[in-house]
Amino acid sequence: MRLASPLLLALASGLIVTACAPAPPEAPPEAAPSAEAALSPEQELFWERLQELCGSAFPGELRMAPADDAWWEADAIVMHVRECSADEIRIPLHIDNNRSRTWVVTRSYAGLRLKHDHRLADGIPDASNTDYGGDTVLPGSEWRQEFPADAYSVGVVPGRASQLWFLELRPGDAFVYGLRREATGLRYHVEFDLTRPVSPPPPPWGAS
Repeated sequence: MRLASPLLLALASGLIVTACAPAPPEAPPEAAPSAEAALSPEQELFWERLQELCGSAFPGELRMAPADDAWWEADAIVMHVRECSADEIRIPLHIDNNRSRTWVVTRSYAGLRLKHDHRLADGIPDASNTDYGGDTVLPGSEWRQEFPADAYSVGVVPGRASQLWFLELRPGDAFVYGLRREATGLRYHVEFDLTRPVSPPPPPWGAS
């Protein structure tokens, strides 16, 4: 019987060792940028000033809305900067006894994000009208941040394609929430007086 040559044996041995060796580890995924690193200096200042209001509630006054929108017709409009964490600030909006709406401002990879959390009286999310909003696309200013409607918001209401929401914060003076829709001229503007804090209202629907 003819024996394999030393060269063939060495090659076969090398192939066996290679086949049995463990596969090299995959390169670790690149670390995602932290939310903190995503904010512009202007957004960081805006965030810090909003955090300073945590726990306080303020009365509001409607300055602009469509004439046929009766939802804002109320004896009392109050915002409550109720919950603050390192990455999220929740601001319930109270229209008389209606506690259905909460503005949710978060730090995101795109900068700042504004969403609207709508609840029914039993605390269940209002599936037909919640979670709309958007992310900042510009640095904004320490006084004002704008949030163009995101894809989800436009998917639910196509007319929002030209819409943005805005928040303004003038420390010791006023907090403003509003929106504008360029295609139709739709405008909302409600201003809260930071010089007149009021007693915090009850929790929003769905919160303890």
